[in-house]
Amino acid sequence: MVSACAAGPGATGEPTPASPQETSAAAGTPATSPSGDVMTSDNVKHVANMPLTAPFDSEGDLGTDLAFQGDYAYVGNFGGFSIYDISNPAKPQLVSQVSCPAQQNDVTIYQDLLILSIDEPRGGPECDSGDERNWEGLRIFDVSDKKSPEYVGAVQTDCGSHTHTMVPAGETLYVYVSSPGPEPDSQTCPAPHELISIVEVPVKSPASAKVVAKPDIFPERQHSDLASGCHDITAYPEKKLAAAACFGDGVLLDISDPVQPKVLQQLTDLENFQIWHSATFNNDGTKIVFSDELGGGGQATCDRNTPVTKGANAIYDLVDGKLERRGYFKIPREQQPNENCVAHNGSLIPVDGKDIMVQSWYQGGVSIWDFTDSANPKEIGYFERGPHQGGGIAGTWSAYYYNGYIYSSDMTQGLDVLEITDPLTDPAKQVKMDDFNVQTQKSY
Repeated sequence: MVSACAAGPGATGEPTPASPQETSAAAGTPATSPSGDVMTSDNVKHVANMPLTAPFDSEGDLGTDLAFQGDYAYVGNFGGFSIYDISNPAKPQLVSQVSCPAQQNDVTIYQDLLILSIDEPRGGPECDSGDERNWEGLRIFDVSDKKSPEYVGAVQTDCGSHTHTMVPAGETLYVYVSSPGPEPDSQTCPAPHELISIVEVPVKSPASAKVVAKPDIFPERQHSDLASGCHDITAYPEKKLAAAACFGDGVLLDISDPVQPKVLQQLTDLENFQIWHSATFNNDGTKIVFSDELGGGGQATCDRNTPVTKGANAIYDLVDGKLERRGYFKIPREQQPNENCVAHNGSLIPVDGKDIMVQSWYQGGVSIWDFTDSANPKEIGYFERGPHQGGGIAGTWSAYYYNGYIYSSDMTQGLDVLEITDPLTDPAKQVKMDDFNVQTQKSY
């Protein structure tokens, strides 16, 4: 089985039964979608599905992350990436697919540049490289011609790139590379492994991109028995802040100088969090949601035997420059023992004065939840399928809100388009974005 993310050791401590969490009245009674075994709350509509097609329809070609620009959605896949025209969200049109195999292939878009994270030793930087398996890092494409993207360069990074985060600075694009490691006897991930790499990409000459820094963002780390490296970083350049989700820790960073990030605070939650997976600021930059990918994405943790604080989200308020934990959120719908389910990729729904997220939970589906009251978060809507036929890892990898709709990249089922109609979220339909990369937050 391919692990969706870097798997870690099993949960520690004695599990306690999960207590039910409140689902708002707006969520209502589950309704079955015309598209088969899909279930939604009555405020969520399944608008469209674009199944995986050749060359991304063989075993192991899993859908991954999403990015948006104008009327286009860019969808990563272990087999490469796809570009969809979403000018009519109810009828997405496939524009092109680029075969470029590698694990992760998380994707971002900036101007005409598309960047992929490669977290698997390959034969070289090009898509059709051989079998020597001595290279991993970032691949860069020019997508000015959406029908015919062009490979323009690559940067090798220590331990590859599990995810990456863009920090734009005019005609220079800084990219924070997160990856686990080191790995004994590895050509691509030798010790010592600093926690992140920073790549400088000249927008006009991306082929000359290079690593310019390898900061160790917490050199005094004590619990070295945990996996090293970071999983994901979310930057909020307007606030000069970033939040790093690392294997064992959460970190608040000052990125006033993007090449020299400074640690403001380091968080640990050894009782509840195993893999600090990702982070999301609220729009005001006064809260951060950190998620825990208990079991690395391959385990069924949305059940009565797993505590609601494990494999969940932790909500922190930023008070006088310091993060203080207020509460946890986990989907209230119990999943089957054969359904891998844990907190995964999500984004804000842009509602002024409210803190609302949409989030993927693998086979737990897509959850829309309100954390305006940090101590009492609640689900307000959802979308999910039944257990994946044939077993194995499956479900939604990323679910993001973009210009009135929710787009979900399902690992095996392709691209889903959802719409939520609810008094809480309806104001978000008035917010129009020119582009969207979830790990580079902008105020709305």
